[in-house]
Amino acid sequence: MTKTQTPRVLRAIPSVEKVLQTLGPVDLPRPCVAALVRQQLAALRASQEVPEFEVVMNQVRSKLDQARLSRIQPVINGTGILIHTNLGRSPLAAPVIEALCAGAANYNNLEYDLVRGERGGRAAYLEQNLALLCGAEQATVVNNCAAALVLILRHFARSDRNEVIISRGELVQIGGGFRIPEILEASGARLREVGATNKTSLADYEDALGPQTAMILKVHQSNFFMGGFVESPMTEEIAALASQKRIPFVEDLGSGAMVKTEKIPGVEHEPMPSEVLRRGVDLVCFSGDKLLGGPQAGIIAGKKSLVAALKREPFFRALRCDKLILTALQTTVDLYLKGSPEASIPALALLQLSSADLRARAEKLVAQLRNLPLNASLGQGKSEIGGGTLPRSLIPSVTIELAPTETDLPTFAARLRTGRPPVIGYISGGRFKLDIRTVFPQQEKELVDALITASNGGKA
Repeated sequence: MTKTQTPRVLRAIPSVEKVLQTLGPVDLPRPCVAALVRQQLAALRASQEVPEFEVVMNQVRSKLDQARLSRIQPVINGTGILIHTNLGRSPLAAPVIEALCAGAANYNNLEYDLVRGERGGRAAYLEQNLALLCGAEQATVVNNCAAALVLILRHFARSDRNEVIISRGELVQIGGGFRIPEILEASGARLREVGATNKTSLADYEDALGPQTAMILKVHQSNFFMGGFVESPMTEEIAALASQKRIPFVEDLGSGAMVKTEKIPGVEHEPMPSEVLRRGVDLVCFSGDKLLGGPQAGIIAGKKSLVAALKREPFFRALRCDKLILTALQTTVDLYLKGSPEASIPALALLQLSSADLRARAEKLVAQLRNLPLNASLGQGKSEIGGGTLPRSLIPSVTIELAPTETDLPTFAARLRTGRPPVIGYISGGRFKLDIRTVFPQQEKELVDALITASNGGKA
């Protein structure tokens, strides 16, 4: 017993069993509930005063609600950001979901050769089709794009030749605070910066080459852009220099577009792996869950000898994907090769929704919100690609603008955010806004129900 703990305080703390009985059924595993209750009661033992039992119960329920909301679950995305990293990036296509369900519920031929009736390789069909899609000699897959870059660096940047040449204008920071220089150093490579932030010439690359040069790395500026007094050499020029010096030239593309994005109104051009490889890059790496619209994965494509060497790396096994990721990616790639991916890949389909269609949907939703303590109207929005992709692209969209009359905006937003399902929007101009472009039609009934509940003080 510490100085702050008196017998009276200890006696006032309810037992774990009493709290559990009072809680009744909870949609969390009982060991999880019991552990959270014990943590909450342990905190009371250091207190001078113990609150009333009902206050203690409210504190416990609050902790349980926090635990429940921290579980991965579907949400309604009203932010207008199509590839929202915090919300799981790209939704998967319907055929991908079907393939996942079938693959997860049964055994599969992950490493079994059905022709020879013996153990076989992993993901051979997928790798062949990825190479075809990327216009590459060979391709392979690891668990994300950062892992792909680390694998490449670990293989090419050895102790005797470990310098990686990169332009200062490409030392980008990606999501979660991770920076390209940190990834390079974590892999054992030594960074050799060339040029200035805004201007890098071919001579800068040439002057940096030496006996310790392992490779030239180019990082696509996918999550920011520079304008004005800027200059960088053409990819073909760097490729020719790398070929002359017999060192690999690698480009991290980040988003991995497989369609001509500039054909979509309001969207700029995003380099495709096929065009980058045609320009002379030896290897490209990019994400599977951004513009490609598949699961989280890091795709490496390029020269056959280099990809084969990466697959022989012992570290490759630590980065390989499981049956579910490979199944989802395989089905996604097949959708591209079958043609018309814009219709089947959700991220691409959402990009092409017309303002007229969005407005018609929004009008129907607003009509269902009448007679509520809520002023609802239509507005104009600007959807973004997100996911560190195409930062200058803003697509005209339609928003539902809401102003609750019986509560403040932060409380209203919190009710939606903690509801079932959670609804994520944004506050701007004295209104709570929902961009309809990123709300799927099949979610509209749930959205209306959530708005009714939130506007009625959390009561349906």
